Amino acid sequence: MIKNFNELINTAKEQTTMKLAVAAAQDEDVLIAVCGAADMGIIKPVLIGEVEKIKEIANKNGLDVSGYELINREDLVEAARTSVELVSTGKADFVMKGLIDTSILLKAVLDKEIGLRTDSLLSHVMVYQAPSYHKLLFLTDGGMNISPGLEEKAMILGNSIRAAKAMGIDKVKVSCLTAKEKVSPKMIATVDADKLKSMGDKGEFGEDVIVEGPIAFDLAISKEAAKIKKFDSEVAGDTDILLVPTIEVGNGIGKALTYMANAESAGIIMGAKAPVVLVSRADSHEAKLNSIALGSVIAAYKKIN
Repeated sequence: MIKNFNELINTAKEQTTMKLAVAAAQDEDVLIAVCGAADMGIIKPVLIGEVEKIKEIANKNGLDVSGYELINREDLVEAARTSVELVSTGKADFVMKGLIDTSILLKAVLDKEIGLRTDSLLSHVMVYQAPSYHKLLFLTDGGMNISPGLEEKAMILGNSIRAAKAMGIDKVKVSCLTAKEKVSPKMIATVDADKLKSMGDKGEFGEDVIVEGPIAFDLAISKEAAKIKKFDSEVAGDTDILLVPTIEVGNGIGKALTYMANAESAGIIMGAKAPVVLVSRADSHEAKLNSIALGSVIAAYKKIN
């Protein structure tokens, strides 16, 4: 079980090196992160985009890209399609967003001919290392799906469970977050959480997955809070995955962890045949590196499972 980002980086270094296709790689922040990950032996990059601009950025920042595969695609749509097609044809293992709109890249990912479409829903999974929590904490979905229904939540949860399994978590503990623990038809999130718990009890998410809900945030992460409120659950205070009811809840918790709890982070899009790495310009260098390592570990896991 990977308990922190240092262990994640080491795991990515020790496994078979995964090949990363970077769509529109002429992005300074992304290129620095990718080259750093390559220097650490985490990935082998394939840089797709405006090659002259990529070389110009590399020279400006003292980066050596001479040993990397470079594919010239000046059109952003073509850069996205080429990057995704490399993964779908087995010439790369996962894909990363560079200087390109997320919508363009995801359109290529979902393309019926060259894409990475599956029966699942695409969803965003963040992983946080907070000083006040005893292990890595997964949060989904605070980045893509706005107000998912029960069926969508089940797919979002399945995606995050696969990410957790890739990180070596044998028994995955899930908290379906709500504002209170009692089921109320006036709060649809509690109804959905209760149904997801029933699905978990029936083994629909796997034998080694425990789904709890409805459950509030304090009980999910604090054994002391659960004790005080007499909430008896194996998940309480030992949650691996926080499943949020809406994008606003996930976005708020995630930013609170980053800016108020000094948590390190990594993010990935799941639900495709291979992980998709998206980083923000606001992300730290460490967060970008963590995200690449996360994608690499998940890509390696998918190859053997």
